[in-house]
Amino acid sequence: MTTKLINESNFRRKFKVSIIGAGNVGASAAYAILLDGTPTELCIVDIDKKRVEGLLLDYNHALSFIPYTKVTGGDNYTKIKDSDLVVVTAGARQKEGETRLDLIDKNKKIFQSIIPKIVKNAPNAVICIVSNPVDALTYEAIKLAKLPKGRVFGSGTWLDTSRFKFHIGEKIKLNPKSINAYILGEHGDSSFPVISSANIAGKPLLKFKNFNTKTCKDCYQEARDAAYRIINDIGFTSYSIGVVIKEIMLAIFENSHIVAPLSVKLDKYHGISDVCLSVPCVLGNEGIVKQIEVPLDKKEKKLLKKSAEILKSYNK
Repeated sequence: MTTKLINESNFRRKFKVSIIGAGNVGASAAYAILLDGTPTELCIVDIDKKRVEGLLLDYNHALSFIPYTKVTGGDNYTKIKDSDLVVVTAGARQKEGETRLDLIDKNKKIFQSIIPKIVKNAPNAVICIVSNPVDALTYEAIKLAKLPKGRVFGSGTWLDTSRFKFHIGEKIKLNPKSINAYILGEHGDSSFPVISSANIAGKPLLKFKNFNTKTCKDCYQEARDAAYRIINDIGFTSYSIGVVIKEIMLAIFENSHIVAPLSVKLDKYHGISDVCLSVPCVLGNEGIVKQIEVPLDKKEKKLLKKSAEILKSYNK
């Protein structure tokens, strides 16, 4: 009897990734993807054609040191034709003193222009939204794109979760990769840590020596406020989210069915529907394969509901 693997290899001779937006996030994502060497073609599109041309030249000068990837781009959306994955980083960026939700009106208008162009020129692509506020813009992109369920999603709280695991690891002297813990909800101020099921090798996180509820709360606050700190220090965040985008690209290329906290439109998820928030999702070559309804305690359910209520007020 032959058993068929769920994440059976889906090797492709060609794999094209396009990035919309050549700002700090788009440029960092492109750099991470180029160093990885997975795509056969990387395309960058931005209204600032001169900036794109400068980036392309800079990237091309590195090709003798890294796996070869054809690098293209410009200011015309026809360049993204035949893309397997389109990553959207375009939009107004968060400034010091602003929350992510402060950007929504500016970036909704930008999305109303770019999402139809993406769908027209790359109708078979998976679309990953990274622009902030990512949850509200993912909801907007899903409405505008009108693609099959799961083909449009946001980078969500994968970076928040990585930050959280880093700070936990620093406290208990363990590699963050060994820590099973999530930050869910909004990629923003109403996010929350899922502590009730957080563990390391099956041992509840709160049972580790010198780690308690207060320590966990401190780790969460450091993760939640990290972007504000980084923006205050250097003016923007880009490198860690660039690596997250690279990981999303790899999961889609490999059809790996990894589980990650990504922003998706919820449908009766713990009773919540018609809003995009981050929950654990299975990621494959067609985008989000399914959502995993993780157990939440009463407090965590209230926090998820609160996050949903905040985001729903922007979905107009």
